[in-house]
Amino acid sequence: MLEHGGRLLRAVRQYGIAREQWLDLSSGIAPWPFPIPPIPMEAWARLPETEDGLEDAARAYYGARQLLAVAGSQAAIQALPLLRAAGRVGVLTPCYAEHPYAWQRAGHQLLELDEAQVEATLDSLDVLVLVNPNNPTGRRVPRERLLDWHARLAARGGWLLVDEAFMDNTPAQSVVDCAERPGLIVLRSFGKFFGLAGVRLGFVAAERSLLLHLAELLGPWTVNGPTRVLAQASLADHDAQRVQVERCAAASRRLAVLLRSAGLAPSGGCDLFQYVRSEQAAQLHDFLARHGILVRLFEHPPAIRLGLPACAADEQRLAQALAAYQKEMA
Repeated sequence: MLEHGGRLLRAVRQYGIAREQWLDLSSGIAPWPFPIPPIPMEAWARLPETEDGLEDAARAYYGARQLLAVAGSQAAIQALPLLRAAGRVGVLTPCYAEHPYAWQRAGHQLLELDEAQVEATLDSLDVLVLVNPNNPTGRRVPRERLLDWHARLAARGGWLLVDEAFMDNTPAQSVVDCAERPGLIVLRSFGKFFGLAGVRLGFVAAERSLLLHLAELLGPWTVNGPTRVLAQASLADHDAQRVQVERCAAASRRLAVLLRSAGLAPSGGCDLFQYVRSEQAAQLHDFLARHGILVRLFEHPPAIRLGLPACAADEQRLAQALAAYQKEMA
């Protein structure tokens, strides 16, 4: 299994700190979950059915003409490489590690690229994969550039796969409205923006024939009934969505200011996390963990990613720990 954030129980065992004493900032998930609506008994008692209102709500929310609900975008990440013959796949790095892992495991030739290398390499690729905004750096590739890359790939039967797991806060930069075009595949994650990662729900927007093949590969009933009820309500709650956008943006700005004041100016980020490159990343990660604060550590390049503190008390606790770290370093 690859390394991911959110492994709080492992930190509990490793550092001997009780679970309730931790401040978990290791995942880029909004710390304010949407309310859970009443779940009718029928949702538990019957097999789930598609087009029960969830897909309509998702199409309206994302602005996509056609999409497929999946058990978390992770399910699509693992399945999509199986829908193509082995080929040359470029991955924009750094990247959410499950993407290159899935393509390589399916027998494709993998090329890790930075953005400056794409232009010279694109016409030799069968597939280009990227996360936009990037995970973990928060880097954004402009919409116009993505559509140009897609056109060049699609002209040769290639794919552009764009994982927009962190795009909900900045929807104007999305390309999901173009995903009916052959060769453009867009992944969206429900759990991060809505703060409900435990329900395991995502969506794939693409041309109809590809969605049909993907659905056949994944099989029936991939999204359970209670999740379908919950997600439909959340996707239709426009007032709560506006509040979430505003408070994520404000919290992300405050987190960036807090980090700069501690001498750890962010190297990147978005409205759901901040990213700090540092040669002392592993030391900082361990120091914070010993103070009951869990952040995400990256080794190549050395960096940490911090999710949003949920309240002023959490921000103050992080600020105090960072001040203690700076004192120890000095």
